[in-house]
Amino acid sequence: MKDTLKHKGMRNKLAQVVASKGIQDENVLNAIKAVPRHLFLDSSFEDHAYQDKAFPIGASQTISQPYTVAFQTELLQVKPNDSILEIGTGSGYQTAILLELKAKVYTIERQKELFKKTSLFFDRMGYRPKKVIFGDGYKGLPKIAPFDGIIVTAGAPKVPKALLSQLKVGGRLVIPVGTDEQVMTLFIRKSEKEFEKQELGLFRFVPLLENKN
Repeated sequence: MKDTLKHKGMRNKLAQVVASKGIQDENVLNAIKAVPRHLFLDSSFEDHAYQDKAFPIGASQTISQPYTVAFQTELLQVKPNDSILEIGTGSGYQTAILLELKAKVYTIERQKELFKKTSLFFDRMGYRPKKVIFGDGYKGLPKIAPFDGIIVTAGAPKVPKALLSQLKVGGRLVIPVGTDEQVMTLFIRKSEKEFEKQELGLFRFVPLLENKN
């Protein structure tokens, strides 16, 4: 598939839809306009790419709704060269949005099928995350920590303490917390031991799974 003027027009319209739902960060909206979402889906589903909805991508996972991607990204307040840890690479769409914001992205995927597929896709598309890791997102990435921001793209029944511990002071963790539906939750690290917590509405995500071994 190619990226055509038609696709770019559809992305501009999608950015307008996302903005109409409350997204104000121009950098985030410009990233939505820039990333060719149709390339992250099977070609037979191209018509669905620029609708503001989630869509299945295999391995019981979904590519997130663009509004949800924009909402989480806006909460992160990404600045160029920020070190960002993403838990749940999935299709790679959220990763690409973060890269468009000039973040240094480390991304973890626990589904082997998606890990292999998305790693190859990044190479083909010229996206350059710092690292794509096959592993357990609950553990984070202690060797690289601390991070300016951590984003979790699956519903967590509880907040992994490892992720909170891997934030820089001033860093932000954006995580949907809950089982059947999730409360989008923002943690801002105020000091070594103090966190500010904000709850920001209900969402639905696939579950964040933990390796028990």
